[in-house]
Amino acid sequence: MHIAWALACACFIASVGAIKFELPATRNPSAFCVWNYAMADTLAIISINIAPRDPHTAAEQSIDVKVVDRTHHNVYLSKKGLKDETRLAINTHHDADLGVCLSNRGKNDHLITDIDLDVHLGGDAVDYNAIANQESLSGMETELRKLATTADEILEEMEYLKKREKRLAQTNGVSSTGLF
Repeated sequence: MHIAWALACACFIASVGAIKFELPATRNPSAFCVWNYAMADTLAIISINIAPRDPHTAAEQSIDVKVVDRTHHNVYLSKKGLKDETRLAINTHHDADLGVCLSNRGKNDHLITDIDLDVHLGGDAVDYNAIANQESLSGMETELRKLATTADEILEEMEYLKKREKRLAQTNGVSSTGLF
């Protein structure tokens, strides 16, 4: 029963996000950010596929990316002039919202680039096929590794939530005693 519940939670807590969108070019671009919550010491793999609508205008546009966290204002990486497909990997430092912020600087305001952004966090960012090949694991052993990683992530999340709930309850207790 507990295993089934944990697997059901794992399905809902999956930290994978893929999004496609248009990024118009401007002379003074503001960043378009996609935010995902990430625990501390979490691996994040970010794949960005860039396709200008008109291939002849690719030289007139410059796509920049910055990966930041909202709470502590860490800038994990910043790259300018991305082309085609780019894969980035970072490890988070703190529990925080992780933002992948993209901007498109262009000579003309009517240029558009299509962006395909794929963000994998935690166990979903691990390349289990490479591990299976390196350690000669069977398909079942590889799946068990994935499940073990997911279970560990769920336990870490639950511990974090317990600590947070305890801290909030203590804050509530102090606040309510001050009112009477």
